[in-house]
Amino acid sequence: MKSIFLYFSQCYDDLKYHSLFKGTKLKLLLLTSNSKLYSSRRILDEARARGHTIKAINPARCYMDIAANDPMVFFAKKKLKDIDCIIPRIPQNLTFYGMALIRQFEAMNIFCANSADSIWRARDKLLSLQLLSKKGLPLPKTGFANSTKQTDDLIKLVGGAPLVVKLLQGTQGKGVVLAETKKASESLIDAFRELNAHFLVQEFIKESKGCDLRIFVVGNKVVASMMRIAKEGEFRSNIHRGAIGQKVRITPKEREVAIKATKTMGLNIAGVDIMRSSTGPKIIEINASPGLEGIEGATKINVAGKIIEYLETKIAN
Repeated sequence: MKSIFLYFSQCYDDLKYHSLFKGTKLKLLLLTSNSKLYSSRRILDEARARGHTIKAINPARCYMDIAANDPMVFFAKKKLKDIDCIIPRIPQNLTFYGMALIRQFEAMNIFCANSADSIWRARDKLLSLQLLSKKGLPLPKTGFANSTKQTDDLIKLVGGAPLVVKLLQGTQGKGVVLAETKKASESLIDAFRELNAHFLVQEFIKESKGCDLRIFVVGNKVVASMMRIAKEGEFRSNIHRGAIGQKVRITPKEREVAIKATKTMGLNIAGVDIMRSSTGPKIIEINASPGLEGIEGATKINVAGKIIEYLETKIAN
């Protein structure tokens, strides 16, 4: 009976959705430094396939008029106007300017798929962990300190070696190092501190065996999930570092954690990375501009289409 109810409920939602958007055309703007990247191409293709107008522009080539009553953004000497939604995919090296640009669009009362503040929170590894911790969400044991005098205390705090040291500025697995012994941990931490680098020290979750989950959340719903399996001899499970993605069934707890983590960051679209440990799921990171190639390839789910569909409903409401 419950399954029949869910079936008709879904049919009603589908009819309501198609009725709402019959003939509706949106003007979308994709902020990307490279429109030929897989994720950018998929978003462009899906938007056009659904009848919308979409243009991709490089955020680095935009400039702003920060006026009291008429804020404006220019690209190629032309005002960017009559836009229903901004889809930001800002590269890491353009974070500061990119967030200023998104705030400018927000000042123009244009809806942004992810707000500037939410992206900033997610990209600040330390801040994101502190916000997740405040909400009681599960995290690996994590330490942060300023002085080399606390090195021994940091190592003890996360349960000793082996442990993981993460540069706060790192992306796609860069700046993430495994220290297998206490001596190696001390040397690595002290070396980073001498270089005035900011980093986190985290427990090494042995039982994950080089695997983690990438859970893709769109509009407070999990739309796709994959397990990323690190290549042999590598503990980092990033697709960009040669990991293999495969479709996976996640638990209700993992689903709940991913959705709550996304909400905590204030994101509408996110890739939540979770490790399975002996004490339950642990959030590793939240990505505000998650890639589509790995998860679409592994799951065969049209994630780009899910993103456009979400934006349609969000703008209509």
